[in-house]
Amino acid sequence: QVQLVESGGGLVQAGGSLRLSCATSGSIFSFNLMAWYRQAPGKQREPVAHITREGTTSYADSVKGRFTISRDNAKSTVYLQMNNLNAEDTAVYYCSARGPVGNGWGQGTRVTVSS
Repeated sequence: QVQLVESGGGLVQAGGSLRLSCATSGSIFSFNLMAWYRQAPGKQREPVAHITREGTTSYADSVKGRFTISRDNAKSTVYLQMNNLNAEDTAVYYCSARGPVGNGWGQGTRVTVSS
C-alpha cells in the first residue's frame, strides 16, 4: 500500500514562500511519477507539478517560474517550493504517486495566502 504524508502548509502573506514536503513509505524510485495537485474551495482538483523517475519535471502554467518540484532520494521525500505566492494559490495541496507498486494520495496540506 502506497503511503504518502504531506506537511509544510500554513498561512502566508501574498508574496511569501512555503515549502511543502511529501514523505513516501518506500523508495521514490519505486514510482514512475510523483506529483503535486491542489484543490481550491469550490473548484476541481488540478495538477500543479510533477517529477518523473528520470527526474523530468513539468509545471502548470499558473505556477511556472514560481514553484519548483524536487526530491531527496535518501529521504524518500518530494518537495514543492512555492515562491511569490498569491491569493489564487490558496488550496489544499495533495501529493500523489504512481508506479508498479501502486498508486496513492496523501491526506493533503492546506495553504492559505492572505492578501
